[in-house]
Amino acid sequence: ISPTTSLKSIMKKKSYGFHAGGNGTKKNLQFVGVNGGYETTSSEDTSCEDSSSEGNSDSEKERKYDTLEHRQVKAAHENKHASTGVSQCTRHEDNEPQELEEITLASTQPKTDRCKPSEDFLDGCLLLSKHLSEIRTTNDKHLRHILNTVCQEWFRVSSRKSSSPEVVAAYLKEFKAIHPQLLKMIINLADRNGNTALHYSVSHSNFLIVKLLLDTGVCDVDYQNKAGYTAVMITPLASAESDEDMEVVLKLLKEGNVNIRASQGGQTALILGVSHDRGDMVKALLSCKADINQQDDNGTSALMVACQHGNTEIAKLLLAHPGCNTTLTDKSGNSALSVSLKSAHMEIAGLLQAHIEQSWSLEIK
Repeated sequence: ISPTTSLKSIMKKKSYGFHAGGNGTKKNLQFVGVNGGYETTSSEDTSCEDSSSEGNSDSEKERKYDTLEHRQVKAAHENKHASTGVSQCTRHEDNEPQELEEITLASTQPKTDRCKPSEDFLDGCLLLSKHLSEIRTTNDKHLRHILNTVCQEWFRVSSRKSSSPEVVAAYLKEFKAIHPQLLKMIINLADRNGNTALHYSVSHSNFLIVKLLLDTGVCDVDYQNKAGYTAVMITPLASAESDEDMEVVLKLLKEGNVNIRASQGGQTALILGVSHDRGDMVKALLSCKADINQQDDNGTSALMVACQHGNTEIAKLLLAHPGCNTTLTDKSGNSALSVSLKSAHMEIAGLLQAHIEQSWSLEIK
């Protein structure tokens, strides 16, 4: 964010493993990359560790994660022995005549039935529910394979830009019916980059799905990915296009810790919001008790970021907050005023000077 901060992708870090942890048009979230650039990251990269990884080639992973946009409704009589446990809401992309017939048959089914997970997938979930206490430490290859299959299917259904809230709701209902603890485990599954379904749903601005996940009451909203970011922390980079979206944003911010600092650079949600000129998210964060004076690893505060970027409106918003401290300095000894002057943002410098003088006069009185 600041010139001295080299922040690698929020969503990615070169570390692998399986974890059960728990303004503008809508688009894929573009996560902050090196030197303040952007790196588009999506759940298309999702992959879960499989202890019995034999046969899991890159091409197979790509096939499993082919985009949902090109998938069609699959018939109820889909082969129940498909190894990937694909749900009845999707079909393979081969344009074979018999699959056209399957689509027609599926369209006559009630929508709720078509959105249910496949029987094979549910059988796998049932098996996992019987081994919840040992699932993270088991060396059983078959059990690990089932876990990996369930993980991949869950991310395929829940974590894409085109994911359907109706389908996610159907899956969540089935998980809970099998076992409440199974629901908790699957919702908080993390991919190899440490991202959960909540991370991806926020990143894609899929707030209907975010709400579904939060409403379960078992979603770990403070789970940090490999780069040290929680779903709460990346919320300022998403696009809340309606009042309903903003209600979900506020719900997420209130349930999570808005003041967690990222392990890479020490950024906070507020600093990210300011650095991306997201006045709406800055307001939301401040209303949810975000610490306006929290500083990153370089001592940079949200106000300093606004001064550096020359965002006058956000600077005014921060200065209007009663707790805003204009005297903070970073590790180089720079204050918000000196940052604005060095960046030649004279309007903000004037606002700061007036604010400082007003504070002094109040102290004298």
